[in-house]
Formats: sequence, C-alpha cells, structure tokens
Amino acid sequence: MLLTGRNLFSIKENLAGQATWPEQFAKEGYRTFITGKWHNQSESLLRAFQEGEAVFLGGMGNPCELPVQDISPDHKLANRRTNGTHSVQQFADAAIRFLERQTKERPWLCYVAFNGPHDPRTSPPEYRERYRRKPPPLPANFLPFHPFNSGDLAVRDELLAPWPREKSVVREHLADYYAYVTYLDAQIGRVLQALRKNKQDQNTLVVFAADNGLAIGSHGLFGKQNVYEHSIHQPLIIAGPGVPANKKTDAFCYLFDVFPTLGELCGVPAPEGSQGHSLVPVLQGRTNSDRDSIFTAYRHFQRAVRDDRWKLVVYPQINRHSLFDLRSDPEEMRDLSSDARHRHQVARLTTLLKRWQVELGDTLQLTTNAPLPEQFDYAAAERQRRSPTR
Repeated sequence: MLLTGRNLFSIKENLAGQATWPEQFAKEGYRTFITGKWHNQSESLLRAFQEGEAVFLGGMGNPCELPVQDISPDHKLANRRTNGTHSVQQFADAAIRFLERQTKERPWLCYVAFNGPHDPRTSPPEYRERYRRKPPPLPANFLPFHPFNSGDLAVRDELLAPWPREKSVVREHLADYYAYVTYLDAQIGRVLQALRKNKQDQNTLVVFAADNGLAIGSHGLFGKQNVYEHSIHQPLIIAGPGVPANKKTDAFCYLFDVFPTLGELCGVPAPEGSQGHSLVPVLQGRTNSDRDSIFTAYRHFQRAVRDDRWKLVVYPQINRHSLFDLRSDPEEMRDLSSDARHRHQVARLTTLLKRWQVELGDTLQLTTNAPLPEQFDYAAAERQRRSPTR
C-alpha cells in the first residue's frame, strides 16, 4: 500500500503488474535506494529500486542473524550474507553510506525499512537493562483476557505470552519493546546526522512512519491483529522544504497517502493505480482534513469505521459489533452498542461502513448465517501455546 499508493483491497502482496512510486521517482531522474526489510518478493524489489544494500527478504527473525543481500551493479540480488551485526545497525550503516555518496547535482530517494521493533525484540544490553530495571506501566486498558472471540486470538503474536495475561509478564514485554524502540531511535539519529554532515538536510524531505502498534496487554491482546485504536495508529512525521515546522494535525490519513504527498512536493506525477491523497493541503493549512472518517480492516475477522468522535467495530464471524465514544472513552473500554440512546449512532456508522466498503471494493459480508461461538477457548489456546511442536 505504501509503495504503490493503493488501498488494501486493490493491492497484490507481490506487487505483480502494479507500478510503484519509487519507479515513478526514478523516471523523473531520481536515484532510488533501499535498505532494510522487504516483504513483497524479489521481483518487485528489483523493479522498484535501482540500488540496494543489506536488504532482508522476509518477515522476521533474530536481528543478529538475518540474511541480507545487495542489488548488484548488473541489477541482480548478490552478496547474500549473515555477519552477526544487529540488523537495525546494518540498515542504518547502509543508509549512511548511501547518503555519504550523494551530491546536490542529482535528486535521490532513500528508503530505509527497519525491522525493529518487531519481535524477537532483541536490543543491546545497555538498552534492555535501562527498562528492565524500571519496566513501563501497564496500559490503561489492560485486561487479562480479551472479553470475546475477536476472530484470530490464536495467531502467532497472541501466543507470545500465557493466558491470563499476567501484569509482570506484560511489563517485561513492554520493557523489551521500549528498549528496542529506543535503540531504533538512536540509529535513526545516526542517519539524520549523516544527512546533516552531507549538508543536504535543508533540501531534503524526511518522512518517519512505522507499522501498526502492538497491543502488549491492551484489551488482553499482544499483537496488532485488531482494529482497536492502539493498533490501527501509526506515527507519521514529515519535515523539510514546503512543510511547516512544529505543527501537528489530527487530520485523518493513511500510510498510502505518504508518497502522493511527496509526489506533489517534489513535482513527481502519480504512477498508474495510485489512490492515496496528497496531504499537502493539510500540511500547508489550506484544509483541516481531506477525509471525515477512516475505515480499517483486519482480514475477514474485523471491520471498523470512525469519525472524529464515534467508532463502530464489526465482528462478522460472530455477528457482533461494538460502539465507542472516543471523546469520553479513548481507551475503548465501554461498549455502548446495546444502549438504546445510541442506536442511531450504530445505524449511522453501519451505513458509513458499508459506503466505505463499496468505495474500496471490500466485498466482505458483515453478518453470517453460521456464526461462531462468542466465547473463545483460552484453555485450548494455552495448550497450543505450550505445545513443543508449535
């Protein structure tokens, strides 16, 4: 979605036959470079970028043992290796080397896809000990169990800790998560310092974004396989020419809006199929928001829609929905869907959700004639988690 500007229901995971924004930047004379994680297969990698160093073709693994490859001068994957260096440092090192080679004579695009803080959350001891000595507090919406079957409670992320969720275990996981984020932040700082050293920081657009948030105790969950606010949000910071400094906006946006925004700022036209919205009018204060609601989805298990106050979550497999007033209940702990006073909000948001489905091409039915039980078998899931063959 990020690389093509396409929405969830218009994308192919391997990007086959779908143009990418880096290709479009290359057509406009940019030198394009990648380092880090690539989860969309090798063919699309070689098509999307001209150059690459220390690219990890995969999803996850021990960050000190990840196999990485380069894009060779004849535009093939080469030099596969595992050198024992933490992958986050490897990716930062590769980005720094690329930046050191750049001049102001030719524009460039540097894409750095860090794999942290994905588990296994392994950071250097000095970072880990900092948070192990004083673990972070529990999230305000901590629960020992998710209160009902949300559809995918036995997925790998949810098996990283036992049920019921113990407060001490959650805080240990949070400590490792915070340590990894802090280590990642230090490596990003090295990359930005290299940009300043090369004296291109004033004429370079810098975008910081990330993956969906992990629950780690919120609502009794551990992963990101849900549409609660703690897991649908991503950080997004844009800085550089044409972007006002020290301003924050609550405008609704998606990550597939990032490249359309860069395209407008850099004068690069959109590739075929890009559907994202440029955020330039928002950044420059010409409009408060380009959207008045946001639609989110997790596989066939969950759908949600929200505006600036109300949020509806639908669980099609169990014919259940939840309603939250995000102004009074930002942690989403009070389901108001059965309150007759808010029946009109459920109806309004259901209509809005269906309208989003039509617009995006989402064909999932919101109810089923054969619903699954609402209660989840945590005992069975715990036996699965402890199984040596898992």
